[in-house]
Amino acid sequence: MSNKAALSYDQIAEEILKYKEFDEQRLLEPISEGKWSVKEIIGHLYYWDKFILGNHVPYMNEGANLNAFPNHDLHNREAIEYISVFTTTGSLIDEFVLNRRLLIEAISGIDSNAKFTIGSGKRQFTVDKYLKIFIDHDIHHLKQMNERLS
Repeated sequence: MSNKAALSYDQIAEEILKYKEFDEQRLLEPISEGKWSVKEIIGHLYYWDKFILGNHVPYMNEGANLNAFPNHDLHNREAIEYISVFTTTGSLIDEFVLNRRLLIEAISGIDSNAKFTIGSGKRQFTVDKYLKIFIDHDIHHLKQMNERLS
């Protein structure tokens, strides 16, 4: 993985760590009508990181075919249920940051030139191309959360 990708992924964790400074109630309010709260968005990101770390990273080798991504709607519902164990957003943020750093450490050990596919797709990924999907995804959600909290 390139240093740039690792830095981007870590910077997102640092940004989310700043949300611990906000009042809990603000983090529990939906970002807009019918949308998730900041806590739920963080939980969504956290749950994807858990999936990546457990289901994809260990198999990212040259020529590998990784398991397909889960059904997004089902995965997202599971994420919201999963984070109910966190009594505060701060405790979820701490766990998110810890897990994100474990993910960065694990993915940093993968050959950056290794190419692999996902599910039945033909598109080949490198670690950097794979991470770009999730970095873009995280940035999208960071913008939403920052707009809500500004």
